[in-house]
Amino acid sequence: MIEVLSPGFLSIIVDRGRQGHGHIGVPSSRELDRHASAIARYLVDIPEDAALLEVMGNDLRLRVLRDMSFAVTGAKVKATLDDEPLRPWAAVRAKEGSILRVAEVLEGLRYYIAFSGIIDIEPVMGSSTTNLECNFGGFHGRPLMKGDMVALRDIREPAGLQTVPETMIPSMREPHLVRVIAGPEADNFVPRSVRFLANRKETVLFNATSRLNRTGIRLEGEPLRFRDEAERSIISEGLLPGTIQVPPDGYPIITLAERTIGGYARLATVADADMDMLAQIRPRDRVVLSSIDINEAERLWRAGRDALSFYCKKQ
Repeated sequence: MIEVLSPGFLSIIVDRGRQGHGHIGVPSSRELDRHASAIARYLVDIPEDAALLEVMGNDLRLRVLRDMSFAVTGAKVKATLDDEPLRPWAAVRAKEGSILRVAEVLEGLRYYIAFSGIIDIEPVMGSSTTNLECNFGGFHGRPLMKGDMVALRDIREPAGLQTVPETMIPSMREPHLVRVIAGPEADNFVPRSVRFLANRKETVLFNATSRLNRTGIRLEGEPLRFRDEAERSIISEGLLPGTIQVPPDGYPIITLAERTIGGYARLATVADADMDMLAQIRPRDRVVLSSIDINEAERLWRAGRDALSFYCKKQ
């Protein structure tokens, strides 16, 4: 059992997502940083699809009510266990009554906490993840609050206390280079606005605004200009996470995990290899868009997948 003493800014239960329901408007609502989540689960030896906590904000405090292990991954944080500094991206043993505190987020935005037990909640549509807009899944469909008690079952100790090497911890520092593949409506824009899509030596710089959440990231900078004859909107179609839509005002929005449909022009799609990075973009961070082709996107995805698989198997 875990007692929430202070929930930080936003703490929710997530897993690998609610798959197969997009056709009826139900998004995946999955963990946003899959790399950090996968390693957190590995460190405490729980199943690959087990639920864990996704947290934003300083001063998270949790009391552990049974002996167990846990791991904190994702954003670079300043954390303690019973006021003693602890190392993130490593398995840590906690005694009954111990207090985990994440005092400050130093780099990145979201961090993940996995425990050496299964978060015991009833799945909804095959998943334990939280859908905040529709208020279902997770802990009663809402963020954790002070006084909440999160039940765990099948608590066990990992075979050993692993520590993740620096080579497996992604940089969270800006500027964030986001590689993209041209989208279906890329030709709706004047060539000057989208020349980075045609020339890989070109990039375009934006800043993340404060209007970012699990639904998407709104960017600001020089607005993209539509061709005079182009439609500013399209007939609504299905969206994938990573789709970059451009409303009539010309400021792009990167879609994350809480939408299944959209009606704005689709400028590009973020390469899967860079999707986890989006979870760590803060307001005012610089975001650099750079174009690649589908073959390069697949190569990068395979390289990331193979690196994670190799690390987990060799330990």
